[in-house]
Amino acid sequence: MAVNRLDQPRELRRIIRPHYDPEAFGRLSEQIARFLGTARFLVYMTGFIAVWVTWNALAPRSLAWDPYPFIFLTLILSLQASYAAPLILLAQNRQADRDRVQSEQDRMTTERNQTEVEYLTREIAGLRLSLGDLATRDYIRGELERLLDEIREPPARQDGSTRDGAPKGPQ
Repeated sequence: MAVNRLDQPRELRRIIRPHYDPEAFGRLSEQIARFLGTARFLVYMTGFIAVWVTWNALAPRSLAWDPYPFIFLTLILSLQASYAAPLILLAQNRQADRDRVQSEQDRMTTERNQTEVEYLTREIAGLRLSLGDLATRDYIRGELERLLDEIREPPARQDGSTRDGAPKGPQ
């Protein structure tokens, strides 16, 4: 007879527990929830219920397994709903987690883009300031036209004659 002694540590017994991958279970629940939200599921479910009700309402009493109040059908639909609701919630939670990560990445990208835009804005402002110190194209064109006019127009001599020696105008 084995005596339980309190001064000795107990032997560890290995407890066999089922192992499941939460990620794999989450993916499976998302696939099921995705299927539950399709028109195909509604068609299948409608067909199943229509066949069930038709068979049990019109078949002879000896072949009908769920007579008129369709209690067994109600049980099956309740069981299906009790599993569908948590699976849908699990899929929604996983989607919310993905959305949260995506939102954080979008926020970081937006901050980075905003920083780059502010830098480029400062660079453009600096270029405008340095261009303000340079002569503009219109100013240079105007100066060139003025100089060309001065070159084309013969200068007046002090004695009143033009460059070719002819007297200027009637005297």
